[in-house]
Amino acid sequence: MIHYITGGERSGKSRYAQQLAESLTRAPIYLATSRIWDQDFQQRVDRHQADRDERWTTMEVEKHIGQVDVAQKVVVMDCVTLWLTNWYGDAKGDITSCLKDCKAELAQLFASAQQGTLIVISNEIGMGLHAQTETGRKFTELQGWINQYIAQRADKAVFMVSGLPLNLK
Repeated sequence: MIHYITGGERSGKSRYAQQLAESLTRAPIYLATSRIWDQDFQQRVDRHQADRDERWTTMEVEKHIGQVDVAQKVVVMDCVTLWLTNWYGDAKGDITSCLKDCKAELAQLFASAQQGTLIVISNEIGMGLHAQTETGRKFTELQGWINQYIAQRADKAVFMVSGLPLNLK
């Protein structure tokens, strides 16, 4: 089972995903995909960690999520945007290779999720201002294509707005 949760920044995606996971199991797994690049971001990570209690196990996987075994587990992947940032930066902005590699990683992860539950969190970044830089525009396109890829394969999809879930499928 694949749940896809998307929305804007600070829309309540993580809280919603965590509550869903806790309703499905007593031992949820948090798949953290971010790299810590400054003190402000470390504080954000610390706040997210404080939101999870002792029932949670945390796995940190910056890029190769296809190797994560979801079978017989409930896993929250937080988040696609930070995971894509890792790939995009390492690919030096090569969208074609990045898109191919990311879809391959997701396909592996989704295959494993057929025997478990995967809750995927992503940001919907294409609804705001048009990015001013070429790098920003390319990343917005990449994010949109990956979000579509995930949404098409998800069993359920939710769009979060102001802390409220809107069921898409």
